[in-house]
Amino acid sequence: MKVLIVFAHPEPRSLNGALLDVAVRELRRLGHDVQVSDLYARGWKSEVDRADFPSLAQGEQLKPAAASKQAFEAATLTGDVRAEIEKLLWADVLILQFPLWWFSMPAILKGWVDRVFAYGFAYGVGEHSDKRWGDRYGDGTLKGKRAMLVVTAGGWEEHYSSRGINGPIDDLLFPINHGILHYPGYDVLPPFVVYRADRLDHSGFAPIAEALRKRMRALATAAPIPYRRQNGGDYLIPSMQLRAGLEGPGASGFALHLDRAGGAGRDGKLHSLGSSPRPAGGAGTVVNDLAK
Repeated sequence: MKVLIVFAHPEPRSLNGALLDVAVRELRRLGHDVQVSDLYARGWKSEVDRADFPSLAQGEQLKPAAASKQAFEAATLTGDVRAEIEKLLWADVLILQFPLWWFSMPAILKGWVDRVFAYGFAYGVGEHSDKRWGDRYGDGTLKGKRAMLVVTAGGWEEHYSSRGINGPIDDLLFPINHGILHYPGYDVLPPFVVYRADRLDHSGFAPIAEALRKRMRALATAAPIPYRRQNGGDYLIPSMQLRAGLEGPGASGFALHLDRAGGAGRDGKLHSLGSSPRPAGGAGTVVNDLAK
């Protein structure tokens, strides 16, 4: 199996760096091919601007989506973007690894998505008709591949629970899991989340590392999050609203887009499918994740 890990943390000696080492070693021990795109180490350009579209005429108004489509179709995207697209086509599994900063991914990783998920590649593909609204949300260029998140968070697991002040972790990660990964066709695995990252010492790291190894061993077999397919008959076209009566008991919001027959709980939530073991709250911050 071929695995691409896109890594977004500025400090290689951080908890994230240690988790990356664990994942890569375990995957290679199992005989998988692994590539790592270390965005900070590479100085990845995160903003979309005119420099991304060399064929855009001087003085022509930049319309990012249209320029992206034109550049993708003409094979004039910049070399760094083309290289990442080739990695995505090569990989059977994509792992995005990052600390949760201000309830989302670091800007450098969002910039990787903005630039690499080009029009005509990750979106804007497929037929638009009264029966089909493009190839997306379970269909698309990356259909048949798998993806997952490896995330560290500074807060307690309880802070990210259904009654927690930060909001449920499944809801916070929904725009990434569903809106970025499921959109171009990935089967999205439950995330691996490490809580209280700024309090994790060596004794607490050992069970986390073993849990991550276990997740790496199950990449090919783990059940994905049961997101509904846009073109599977559950949504009205063109309004793209879920058909009445398909929601699980008590389900609302993001949980509406989980197929209750595919593994969701009675309330439509995932019930800690992606939780890692709760780390020990050691007094010393030996393995540090810059607070998050």
